[in-house]
Amino acid sequence: MSSATFAQDDEAVQAGKKLFNTNCAACHKLNKRAVGPALKGISTKYDKEWLYSWIKNSTAMIKSGDAQAVAIYEEYNGSVMTSFPQFSNVDIDNIIAYTDYTPPALAVPISGNLNLQQAEQGVSNSLILGALTLVLVILVVMLFLVQRTLLQIAKLSGVDISREPRPKRKPIWMAFVQNQFLVFTSVVLLLLSSAYFVYGYFMQIGVDQGYMPVQPIHYSHKIHAGANQIECKYCHSSARVSKHSGIPALNVCMNCHQNIAEYNGEEDLENGYTKEFYTKEIKKLYKAVGWDETNQKYTGESQPVKWIRIHNLPDFVYFNHAQHVEVGEIACQKCHGPVEEMEIMYQYSPLTMGWCINCHRETNVKVENNEYYSKIHEALSKKYGVEKLTVAQMGGLECGKCHY
Repeated sequence: MSSATFAQDDEAVQAGKKLFNTNCAACHKLNKRAVGPALKGISTKYDKEWLYSWIKNSTAMIKSGDAQAVAIYEEYNGSVMTSFPQFSNVDIDNIIAYTDYTPPALAVPISGNLNLQQAEQGVSNSLILGALTLVLVILVVMLFLVQRTLLQIAKLSGVDISREPRPKRKPIWMAFVQNQFLVFTSVVLLLLSSAYFVYGYFMQIGVDQGYMPVQPIHYSHKIHAGANQIECKYCHSSARVSKHSGIPALNVCMNCHQNIAEYNGEEDLENGYTKEFYTKEIKKLYKAVGWDETNQKYTGESQPVKWIRIHNLPDFVYFNHAQHVEVGEIACQKCHGPVEEMEIMYQYSPLTMGWCINCHRETNVKVENNEYYSKIHEALSKKYGVEKLTVAQMGGLECGKCHY
């Protein structure tokens, strides 16, 4: 086959791939069944003219009683395939070329040469290790001989190399103990420093900043909120109307993963996050919800996922997500940090009382398009002599706001 023919075939495959990803990939995969059948080698199963008619208007073929069309319709539980009357025969030929395309196999190095290289490398490493060991032994022997020679020279010279015991000196601590002022000062410093460290230790009790537990199913916020730009409140929808942000139901995950069974994004080989790793985690999701990937239906055999809670305020603290997210329009990253960059979710902020109070003192209340806040804002602005009011000035430091 000429190079011109190869170029034409490659252009057809590339054009077909673009059409497939835009129009077909939502329901079809190449090598496995999804919402519709796998399309790899579809040209060997059906006549090309039949495929033209089916792709352009599948509903009409089913109504006409075509045996193959009715069989597909019944096999997939009455799911109607989207018709594509805008496709030309050339477009369909390109899609078929893409589904029939098999990439050339990569050249594999001959194992004999690889083994030979490994053997040569092992021999060279052994020679270097042996040479270093020999040098070390020579140095030890030379040190021993030098010491022995020096001792013999000293004896021949009549030098007494033995050491007489030195007179014992008075220990420094005895002089320290006898000075009462130093003793008093040292005790005071010791008590103060001990109190400081004990206070610091107790102040860290219940503060779990940096807490990063391993979850039963690895969920990457970096992929979902970062690379795919999924909004936080799509999964944590209760944050709009409830005090809790809530743990998303697995059905929310299946809204996308019913058709996404494999990971095809970037890999982080340095940290061990490969495509196989992420795909394995998707299979855990399928097992938990009882999803039969082959037949594209639920089996009814589900398993609970025991997620580990990360952010947990004390029971005597009241915090309302809806008040902050919807009314205050506070971004999730304000408290939870750069979630879109986190491969593994962890507690970014200390969530202490002092941290919340500082935020209330620094954050201005948004009063735009809010009659209630506008009236209070006008009155309190005159009282405090300011143009904008902080949450603290609007009562955000009252104990009953968070503790009642």
